[in-house]
Amino acid sequence: MITMRILSINPGSTSTKIAVYDEETRVFQENLKHSTEELSKFEKLTDQFDFRKDNVLSVLKEKEIDLKSLKSVVGRGGLLKPMEGGTYLVNDRMMEDLKIGIQGVHASNLGGLIANSIAQTLSIPAYIADPVVVDEICNEARISGHPLFPRKSIFHALNQKAIAKLHCKEKGLDYKKVNLIVAHIGGGVSVGLHSNGRVVDVNNALDGDGPFAPERSGSLPMGAVIEACFSGKYSKDDMKKAIVGKGGLVAYFGTNDCQELEEKAKKDKEVKLVLDALSYQIAKEIGALSTIVSGKVDAILLTGGIAHSKVVTGYIENKTKFIAPVHIYGGEDEMWALAGAALRVLKGEEKVKTYS
Repeated sequence: MITMRILSINPGSTSTKIAVYDEETRVFQENLKHSTEELSKFEKLTDQFDFRKDNVLSVLKEKEIDLKSLKSVVGRGGLLKPMEGGTYLVNDRMMEDLKIGIQGVHASNLGGLIANSIAQTLSIPAYIADPVVVDEICNEARISGHPLFPRKSIFHALNQKAIAKLHCKEKGLDYKKVNLIVAHIGGGVSVGLHSNGRVVDVNNALDGDGPFAPERSGSLPMGAVIEACFSGKYSKDDMKKAIVGKGGLVAYFGTNDCQELEEKAKKDKEVKLVLDALSYQIAKEIGALSTIVSGKVDAILLTGGIAHSKVVTGYIENKTKFIAPVHIYGGEDEMWALAGAALRVLKGEEKVKTYS
């Protein structure tokens, strides 16, 4: 029996994660860190391509991975045009959009480019899977209340989709025939309604929508935000950081360490209140999404790094278990999720999609 060996590549701002899987079994995983000094030599993000690719190939050689044993290479999807969820074959149109940064410049844009370059030399397919720009939301969900500010779908699509499909596999369910609410609770928080295989509504986890998170403010009272913007006290950059990076728990307590704050909450009532509020807002978001399918929810799934916290998940479960059974999948494994997406295509369990 031939094993489907897959290489996963996930570029971040200061690192490139790589992993090799023999189907669902991880052979190895490595986090290649890149110093500020190394990256400062490159004027543009795309200039880092050869540097990062050479790093990947060097580690594969060090680990004695025969490149000819690979059946596919899958990269983290970048800031492409809005698309349906799924696994996409890297094509010329995609590579062009990744290079120009059609929706923004981010290190993840290099994922598909590096994957394709390695795959081409081996005559095997290169894929990306479920990038953050996955957009399957219904038309009603796009309306914000003002035509200048339509709602956008930007969320933890890779992990949400992977956990939803894992749950269905474990329970013998068809992902395309169930209603699931998936809450990713990490540095950012996204809560999505997966209905019949599509995420029909989800908060924009990047820039000011939904529950607050360790580093993000979530939805804020807009009148107060406008007053702050024009007060003369804050720059545009200050306000952006107040929403992403220095919002949420960081704004209240100067740390994004939920575990540290849980310890403090045992003695500090203010810390406990804010942590409870984080859980409260997530539970509230879950409840709101349940109304879209008239309460017909098959399961609620809690995932992401903070889903390891029994305090947070216990609070949410207590508030939402009347809607549907709550299942906890702590942590986030993007490398496993990427490999799994490629494997489903290689096995014929899912059809590969075309980016256009």
